[in-house]
Amino acid sequence: MIVLARPRDVPSLPAIERAAARLLEGLVPASVMDETTDVEELAAAQAAGRLWVALVDDAPVGFAHVVLRDDGVPHLEEIDVHPAYGRRGLGAGLVRAVCEWAAAGGHREITLTTFRDVAWNAPFYARLGFVIVDRDDWPPAIAAIVDGETARGLDPATRVVMTHRPRASR
Repeated sequence: MIVLARPRDVPSLPAIERAAARLLEGLVPASVMDETTDVEELAAAQAAGRLWVALVDDAPVGFAHVVLRDDGVPHLEEIDVHPAYGRRGLGAGLVRAVCEWAAAGGHREITLTTFRDVAWNAPFYARLGFVIVDRDDWPPAIAAIVDGETARGLDPATRVVMTHRPRASR
């Protein structure tokens, strides 16, 4: 089940993020492997209605975290599913929930950054309707996100910016 996160869900999310990061071993620097989203940031996102969880037996096994870029456009900052629960549609369910939220909120697009050639990254999002944004079309807010990733050690040559334009709710 995919639902908006509850306050009690927040403390368990960094462990999910760490477990999911192990799938990227060899693709990202070791320093990035140990990073997790700050619990206070997740709690603020939960309070703002920008944090979703995938629940199994009422316990979180995955989550999606949306931030608002400097220009007010929603950005899927983080999405993780614990590997023990992978390949069950939970990641796709989380992405769909985020896109439905964006449409219901009147947002014209939602963006993300991801790995270009990792099967469960750019190709996965493309199947869900995201398209690659050419570098020349990046707004300053996206360029700042990519610059921040580069400063953390992610190789921009392996990354891609994608966008989804949700249909407005009726």
